[in-house]
Amino acid sequence: MTNQADQEYLKLLQHILDNGTDKSDRTGTGTRSVFGYQMRFDLSKGFPLLTTKRVGFKTVASELLWFIKGDTNIRYLLQNKNHIWDEWAFKKWVESDEYQGPEMTDFGRRAIVDEAFNTEYQKELASFCERVLNDDEFARKYGDLGNVYGKQWRNWTTSEGESLDQLQDAINQIKNNPDSRRIIVNAWNPEDVIDAGAKGSKAALPPCHAMFQFYVTNGKLSCMLTQRSGDTFLGIPFNIASYALLTHLIAHECGLEVGEFVHSIGDAHIYANHFEQVKEQLARAPKTLPTLKLNTNKQSIFDFELEDVSVEGYDPHPSIKAPIAV
Repeated sequence: MTNQADQEYLKLLQHILDNGTDKSDRTGTGTRSVFGYQMRFDLSKGFPLLTTKRVGFKTVASELLWFIKGDTNIRYLLQNKNHIWDEWAFKKWVESDEYQGPEMTDFGRRAIVDEAFNTEYQKELASFCERVLNDDEFARKYGDLGNVYGKQWRNWTTSEGESLDQLQDAINQIKNNPDSRRIIVNAWNPEDVIDAGAKGSKAALPPCHAMFQFYVTNGKLSCMLTQRSGDTFLGIPFNIASYALLTHLIAHECGLEVGEFVHSIGDAHIYANHFEQVKEQLARAPKTLPTLKLNTNKQSIFDFELEDVSVEGYDPHPSIKAPIAV
């Protein structure tokens, strides 16, 4: 079976390299960027976990289940050996008045160009993660990321102080009103972003995957993600797999087959310190996509745990390491 998922993704990487504009960015690292790009993945043709480099499925799945639970504290992620949100919580800690360790600034660039800094950085980060795991009060204060995805999906707070569970509402609509054009979950809250400068940010990172919409036709569930900004080398492969998994889980609960995952990206960029890694990945030939396996004894997506989801037949090329820009 042709691996359309890797082909779509590699096409995006090449398009950015060939046609992108070199721009400055919030992290100071620099990017090459294009605006407005869409990929489509037929979920009936294999689970889109990229094979041209290893993508950690357990990391993808534990992050998604964290969102689904409405959790915003990295303790759950650390308990499942998931470290992809560590840097944002760590940044909150080192910028606090309580932090007394070595100076830690310019995260994105120094961690790769300054070996002494990188060693100290890793030591301090490991100590921070241990405290989040073992110190309840420290975890409450510094492990929480604020109004990130889980909060917005499951506990959106209205101006009247009421709580809205957008994800549960979307599932209810799929079951009871599948032709609706309003089956949407929105993570972008202007109040969190526009007021951040004056009042302090309510989220460690404004949502990159801003909203998603479901579409039901011919007994199949499709999902379209609208992503305002995408770190194409590090982040986008996780986003593809994550929203494909979400679509499978909701389709399972609603008694539907899976259709397409449509990925629309606003600012699709490659960081300047990822160019060589991208070229290495582009030189690799795609392999066969894996198959997703769900514990069919579980029905509601809110009942799934990490051991209830897995992939079979995943034999990717080796992982390619690259620094994250914070």
